Amino acid sequence: MAPWWARSLRGRVTLIATAIAALVLIPVGLTGLLLSRSLMEATVFKDTTDTAERIAYEMRGGALPMGASIPVPNPSVDLIQVVGPNGQVLATSDAARNLPPLSDVRPTPGNRVISTTNCLPTECVHLSAVRVSVFADSPIVYAGRSTPELLASRTLDAIVFGQIGVLIGLTGWATWLVTGRALRPVACMRAELDAVHASDLSRRVTQPPGEDEVATLARSINGTLARLERSALQQRQFASDASHELRTPIAGLRAQLESAQLYPEDTDLQSLVDSALRDTDRLEAIITDLLLLARIGSRVDAAKEVIDLSDLVLQELAVRSDKVPVEVDLAEGVLVEGVRLQLTRVLTNLLDNAQRHAEHHVHVSVSEEDGLAVLAVENDGVEIAPQDRERIFERFTRLDAARSRDAGGTGLGLAIARDVAMAHRGQIRVEDYQGGARFVLRIPAV
Repeated sequence: MAPWWARSLRGRVTLIATAIAALVLIPVGLTGLLLSRSLMEATVFKDTTDTAERIAYEMRGGALPMGASIPVPNPSVDLIQVVGPNGQVLATSDAARNLPPLSDVRPTPGNRVISTTNCLPTECVHLSAVRVSVFADSPIVYAGRSTPELLASRTLDAIVFGQIGVLIGLTGWATWLVTGRALRPVACMRAELDAVHASDLSRRVTQPPGEDEVATLARSINGTLARLERSALQQRQFASDASHELRTPIAGLRAQLESAQLYPEDTDLQSLVDSALRDTDRLEAIITDLLLLARIGSRVDAAKEVIDLSDLVLQELAVRSDKVPVEVDLAEGVLVEGVRLQLTRVLTNLLDNAQRHAEHHVHVSVSEEDGLAVLAVENDGVEIAPQDRERIFERFTRLDAARSRDAGGTGLGLAIARDVAMAHRGQIRVEDYQGGARFVLRIPAV
């Protein structure tokens, strides 16, 4: 089983932040510790070297006779000895009077100053050794002091590493608190999402104020829930409409068959068969359109090809026999990438719709605007009210009686056209057109 910190984002973030703090603070602390010890040691050696140089200078000038008690120019450097070439202590300070020679290090004429450390029986000292002159028998001046407590012990190390440990702990604790506060809205959203179920998609998660990532996530979740709610409502409405549309021809077919069964002698068999076939054709058309709607979008990438939109219009018009003449205005070289059968179905649906509502003429145009291929189908029938221009693309939508001459239609043609346009990264809409209706399909050109 995974440890506690690996089972939650909060724990993992805290661990990562603590590890990063340790990786940063430990090297910084070690560097600071070494630098502090080096600076402290350099300060001590500077004091000892200055003191030894001063005593050597005074001896060279004869101001300090041999055997005399050496005055201490720097109170912190109180251990001073002058040692002859044979190791005999020639002069000493009061603090070093009863001590053995402070060191056996002897500077050479080429290197007349040496700083070092040495541990005596009673204590450890930091000292500097300076030759009084360049002659071989020159005495050596040793000036030193007891090693400072911070250099002699591990107190400084303990202080530094203690501070590092405290900082690392504070980093982990602060990260735990900050992460918990930052993730609290996420926990609330999770609990609210758990309460959402298929029968009630109206719930929304609480959206925190601000424009940070959590607020953006809440807005995205609410937007997704809103789309799911709309989709569920549309599916329920579609199921209801589809049931109604399918029930009508089935009910008519059943009524005719039951009448024929009850009154066989009064039944015209040919009329019955013709009526039954019409109802069957309508059922087949509705089912075919429903299957097409289910496939649009999921298979749009399966058979894409580059299509000349003007050639597509000419090919479709060549196989049609329309009651209202169709005028065309087709630009050359308007190419799109798409599924030929689906785009043909859009054109067919738009032409069928125009033929059902046109009075005297239908006009089809193809052009290119701002990188978009534009297919427009116009007719001189009844204008579509602005409030109905979106609703007519819904499935099984019927407008008023003035536009209800949809003999043979399934009520899905414009819905199919809209879904095909969306699957091809385009749109279809009704635009203003004086004295009729204008349907315009726009999809990206290539």
